[in-house]
Amino acid sequence: MPAEGDSVRGGRASGGRTGLRPRFADRFRTAPTRETARPDLTEVLEAGVAVAAGLRCPAGSPGAVDALQRLAGLCGAEAAGLLLPGQPESWWGPGREEGIALGLRARDAGRRLTDGDLLALPVPVGTDPAAADPVLVLDGAVGLPAARRAAGFVADALERAALDAGAAAAEAARLRELRAQISPHFVYNALTTIASFVRSDPARARDLLETFADFIRHSLAARGDYTPLADEFRSVEAYLTLARAVLGERLRVQVRVAPEVLPVAVPVLALQPLVENAVQHGVERSPDGGLVQVSGEAEGDVCVVAIEDDGPGMNLEHARAVLAGTAEGSGLALVNVDRRLRAVYGPEHGLVIETAPGAGTRIVLRIPRFQPGVVV
Repeated sequence: MPAEGDSVRGGRASGGRTGLRPRFADRFRTAPTRETARPDLTEVLEAGVAVAAGLRCPAGSPGAVDALQRLAGLCGAEAAGLLLPGQPESWWGPGREEGIALGLRARDAGRRLTDGDLLALPVPVGTDPAAADPVLVLDGAVGLPAARRAAGFVADALERAALDAGAAAAEAARLRELRAQISPHFVYNALTTIASFVRSDPARARDLLETFADFIRHSLAARGDYTPLADEFRSVEAYLTLARAVLGERLRVQVRVAPEVLPVAVPVLALQPLVENAVQHGVERSPDGGLVQVSGEAEGDVCVVAIEDDGPGMNLEHARAVLAGTAEGSGLALVNVDRRLRAVYGPEHGLVIETAPGAGTRIVLRIPRFQPGVVV
């Protein structure tokens, strides 16, 4: 066991002018008088949330058009449009051709343009300095202050959408890298071992081949971002079955999982790389082999998973370098898992490594049993 205290934490809408009651449009563009009742803040906030969500939809889609309808309702516009570089135009309301034409001219000029009640404002978002800015077009008696507030709201929503898209792309890249890191050495040894039983023990060869197929299916098959913890443990058991066939009595295994954590959704390949790390660095490096223990249990609203080996361990400086991604020649799988967990659950839910030289290594994951957006 590691020494106590040694750890590293590592469709175009139809109908009336807007989807809101007319009084909200009036109050967005003109300051309310003392005689005028204050607007329903809950409805305004709900409309703002819907606008932000709709602007994440593909340009020109019904969701994007609905967002523009709600935005027009907030600022009292008769029509609204949004021009994004390299994407279809989104438009709600009458006067589409004139509005888009003015928006294109504003984008080329890089400045605000007006034509009667039409107003086109570039919306700097800063996501790609080399690209032209998006342009918001409003048609109607909308004051410039209200139009600028609307443009700022659109800019914020687009920047957040770009950040989310970038995070999703990074997560997909890390998952692809984890899949690419499945050890060719292990695959070769597993297949060689299976081949050795084909004549001497055909039944075992068949069972191991089915186990190998299950392992590859879980590790490489195209799937969603998350999977039940039960599937992750099945993949771990398949890997350990193959590893024991290769290493024989040198590898001893204990797996203990509480039933209540099996339905918990976790990122795909959150566990298997950690178990493979324990086998490679904790068991294969020891002349007499060693023990790998995998456990999962619930602690209130938290699921605690631990992967432990009784191998040579490491000093804390090396463990910190592993989680920081600066350790030479090892730890890439741990870094990827750690970063994926932090991206999904927050920085407080990264891997914890408990280790010391000669005292083995224990890697702990503490993840919420229920996390918004994390579903199978």
